[in-house]
Amino acid sequence: MMKKYLVGGAVRDELLGLSNQETEKDYVVVGSSPEEMKSLGYRQVGKYFPVFLHPESGEEYALARIERKVGSGYSGFEFNTSKEVTLEQDLLRRDLTINAIAKDKDGDLIDPCSGVKDIERKTLRHISDAFTEDPVRLLRVARFTQRFNSLGFKIASETKLLMRQMVISGEVDSLVPERVFRELSLALSTKKVSIFFNVLCECEAYQRIFPMLEIEKSVVDKLDTVEDIKPEIQFAIWLHQQKIENIDALCGHLKCPKEYQKLAEFSSKWCLFVKDFIKHSAKEILDFYLQIDALRRGERFAKLVNVFRVLGFDVQIILQLADCLRKIDVSELNKAQIVEELFAKRLSVVRQFLDTT
Repeated sequence: MMKKYLVGGAVRDELLGLSNQETEKDYVVVGSSPEEMKSLGYRQVGKYFPVFLHPESGEEYALARIERKVGSGYSGFEFNTSKEVTLEQDLLRRDLTINAIAKDKDGDLIDPCSGVKDIERKTLRHISDAFTEDPVRLLRVARFTQRFNSLGFKIASETKLLMRQMVISGEVDSLVPERVFRELSLALSTKKVSIFFNVLCECEAYQRIFPMLEIEKSVVDKLDTVEDIKPEIQFAIWLHQQKIENIDALCGHLKCPKEYQKLAEFSSKWCLFVKDFIKHSAKEILDFYLQIDALRRGERFAKLVNVFRVLGFDVQIILQLADCLRKIDVSELNKAQIVEELFAKRLSVVRQFLDTT
């Protein structure tokens, strides 16, 4: 007989008193099959194993499964999703004890891995040695350490050892770039990003995952001062001392969105320029605005200014001059020579601004 259980993050966060946060609800279905799920109106979306979307709520329902390691990396598994797979078997193949708690329709908890006790102990602990078979789990532990730092959570010493083994064995090298970026962007979307990176450094995974980058400890710590937490802004701050070619290599490898890459490149290229902004010539300053496309791409310009503000630069003058440049009345210019006249007018505005500053 088919049974459904709420599992994972929703149960964990409710026990932590975080149930009001936007946590996706995931369900495990025991005693069913793909055919039965489809007949009930669920839509299958899983690529590697059967996952279905509820016909009304759109929430995810996955058939209970057990897995066997047959290759490297995240996709190197074979799955058994037969009706005979039990809820306990499904929970035992998960990453951490706190993520292996289920709740039935009556509100009763099923906790075969003592996750409730580890929640009480504020401990992130792996369930079994199978933890090392999926390198994404290393990133997830780093992210959970970051997310639950304010609650006092720490990584169990034996789990730290397994994370280090994943680096030594080379399992971490099989991380799929898209999964790395997903976990990275989630980490960059919350506070205390330095904790995420520090966990990766402690188990020596940082340089294996980001081999094209140099470690800048002061930059990592600077991320914790960001108030306007947007992942692309934190991404740019993280990379602002890297060479452009390093940023390009990282973004190409991780298949980052273009907006992330552009913001990071501009931060790297113009950081020192902005530090001594007022000391540059009018022509150099105008080139700065034109090359970052500040007058047309206002939203990206605002994000870039935020990066420079976090880095400790006085950005008020940059914003004021941008406003002056936007107020230029194009209708007064000769349309036959609009490009030349607009450039000359902008240059004049910059010179006047510098003279009165």
